[in-house]
Amino acid sequence: MQTVYNTYSLEKESFSPIEKGKVRMYLCGPTVYNYIHIGNARSSVAFDTIRKYLTWRGYDVTFVSNFTDLGDKVIAQGKKEGLTEAEVADKYADAFLADAKALHIAPATVRPRATHYMKEMVAFVEQLLAQGQAYEVNGDVYFKTNQFKDYAVLSHQNMDELKKNAAGRLEGEDQEEKHEATDFALWKREDRPGVTAWPSPWGPGRPGWHLECSVMIDALLGETIDIHAGGIDLAFPHHTNELAQSVSFHDRPFVNYWLHNGFVNVNDEKMSKSLGNFVTIHDLLADDQIDPQGLRYFLVKTHYRRPVAYSRERLDQAQQEVDKIYRTMRSLAKQAGSEGVVDPRVQEQVTLQNERFIAAMDDDFNVENALTVIFEALTLANRSMQEGASAATALLLQKQLTEWLHIFGLDDFEEKRALPDGAKALLEKRAAARSAKDFEESDRLRDELKTMGLLVKDGRDGQSIEWL
Repeated sequence: MQTVYNTYSLEKESFSPIEKGKVRMYLCGPTVYNYIHIGNARSSVAFDTIRKYLTWRGYDVTFVSNFTDLGDKVIAQGKKEGLTEAEVADKYADAFLADAKALHIAPATVRPRATHYMKEMVAFVEQLLAQGQAYEVNGDVYFKTNQFKDYAVLSHQNMDELKKNAAGRLEGEDQEEKHEATDFALWKREDRPGVTAWPSPWGPGRPGWHLECSVMIDALLGETIDIHAGGIDLAFPHHTNELAQSVSFHDRPFVNYWLHNGFVNVNDEKMSKSLGNFVTIHDLLADDQIDPQGLRYFLVKTHYRRPVAYSRERLDQAQQEVDKIYRTMRSLAKQAGSEGVVDPRVQEQVTLQNERFIAAMDDDFNVENALTVIFEALTLANRSMQEGASAATALLLQKQLTEWLHIFGLDDFEEKRALPDGAKALLEKRAAARSAKDFEESDRLRDELKTMGLLVKDGRDGQSIEWL
């Protein structure tokens, strides 16, 4: 039985999609005003892995993830860079897509932009007003949280405490306009010069952040969806407010399974610009010594609900594990073929491992247990090749491992990291020394290369390298 942990119930629940064989899934995407940080990437990688697993299990997954391409952060960045709001959004949406591609995150089925759904947002607010579930004050429209009896359920907080905390956090005119401290904006008037605004029955303005996702989900996935995903920090207020307005709008369930990923801590501290430990994927990928697949693996090897502790040392350790995978997969590729017959003992072990892999991932996508199975299979592959396994046996192992590793975003097993400065010249000198049968010099150069993190091996086709 396949189970997922539902933040709404705080329990693992049997996974049963609305429509048999199909999954409708939404992931809150980034506000495109800057390069994404490692926490954004963790969410994208975690739910890309879940999406890929569901697809591998035979589901037809419609995966929607948005761009929030408006708001105060976009406006502020535009002023900083001398760009329009649209130019800022285009620049950083393109940067996100480039980072996502490098991390082997599959393209979304649809990647909507909030600014493309303004008419639908206005209509959504109009209906909530008509139903008496919202009110307008001086061009601002607010949702009545008191009128939604299950408002605090997803956040698992006491409603009175929510009101108290909200009142303590918020100051200014909008707080005075609200009937209750927890009421949230569906539409905000906009009269600042040079700032984009959209027409509405309440005057020019902009949609509330929470409204955007509800409307895009409604337009692209329907009134009720299977999975809504995002970082745990979005459970309140963003997802709480989405749920309240969407259920009120349709008078039916909005989401069947709420999935939330844990935070990323940097050097054992919460990531923060003020602490100087803010890490962007753009900067990490600009480092020639970082393999994008190693970065992807680092982010995905921890169960999605648990926090990830980032440090360069831990990233390097993850890369060492990826290097082991690379080596085995390259060896299998050289040996795999149609010749011979499959070793029945290996076939039996692979079948059992596949069952264990499925059992692990069916248990709320337990990647840690699934990776244990993968490394057992890699050990089996290495042992089989050492024992002279047939090409057909190697092909069986290669195919099974390739399927599993694709789920984790590991698809390209060729080494692409840049060599350290001077390493290429040393390798050329060593090749010349081997050719001249100067084995003492060859060994000396091999040891020097080892200090650079490169293990040199000699074979029939010449020397090859592996990263230590």
